[in-house]
Amino acid sequence: MQPVGAEKFCLRTQASWTVSAGTTGRIGRGKGRLALSNGRGIAERMHSQLRRCSVEQPELSVVLPAYNERHRIGRFLESVRLYLKEHYPDRHEVIVVDDGSTDGMAEVVEGMAAGWPALRLLRHDTNRGKGAAVRTGVLAARGIRILFADADGAAPIDQEARLSEAIRQGADIAVGSRLLPSGRQEVARQTIRGLFGRLFAALARRLLRLPVRDTQCGFKMFRAGVARNIFAELRETGYLFDLEVLGLSVRRGYKIVEVPIRWADVPGGHFRPLRQLPRILLELLRLWGRLRRVE
Repeated sequence: MQPVGAEKFCLRTQASWTVSAGTTGRIGRGKGRLALSNGRGIAERMHSQLRRCSVEQPELSVVLPAYNERHRIGRFLESVRLYLKEHYPDRHEVIVVDDGSTDGMAEVVEGMAAGWPALRLLRHDTNRGKGAAVRTGVLAARGIRILFADADGAAPIDQEARLSEAIRQGADIAVGSRLLPSGRQEVARQTIRGLFGRLFAALARRLLRLPVRDTQCGFKMFRAGVARNIFAELRETGYLFDLEVLGLSVRRGYKIVEVPIRWADVPGGHFRPLRQLPRILLELLRLWGRLRRVE
């Protein structure tokens, strides 16, 4: 069964789709919506529908979760467009997932999509969290390799080459790292955020037995099949989604490689570590208990 408007979507990949929250996943445009069952069924049916929309599978899908990034996303998208045009001409797609923004960000993306057929916009009708936004984008992606990156451009898009090489060398998942000795921070992190990030990563790594130092870096790449399997199981929607992705990947036996990248702290983010610390620690303990049952 095809959702209403699917033919138009296949011909115009820049179309804006809305994903609604609820007990079932919903994807649709205008009045036409298709209710999908949760979990792996979403991945399989969404990917099957999108695969029929294109004769040639993209080599690289770039997923950009974004919330109220109107004043920054245009500049980063332009750098992404120029890079992909040079290195992946006609072999890429970019998916921006608007996580319920209220600042008019969607209009910026739609304006750029008018002249960039490989760019499309998916929209959450409410703010559901970064993890939910990444999941929506990953399950909609059609590429052979799937990269998700922060929409503020903290990691330059050209760093994907390092992750792509790790995938070509046999990794199932390549994790960008700001903490490895050969990585480079062009602009240092804010003191509180930087300290919190390092301490939290160390705690999470020990508690969840993860093989990477920088668990929270928003620059990760997957083989497509691995990404769909992992994100179909994902339950975390907020800050801890990276940990669940890595924890599930370890327990499913996937090969994870940590790769040093260039990175710069970009001010103006929405995360407030001290204010959210008690809730994050409680959620970490819950995730630990849930992953123990997966083993």
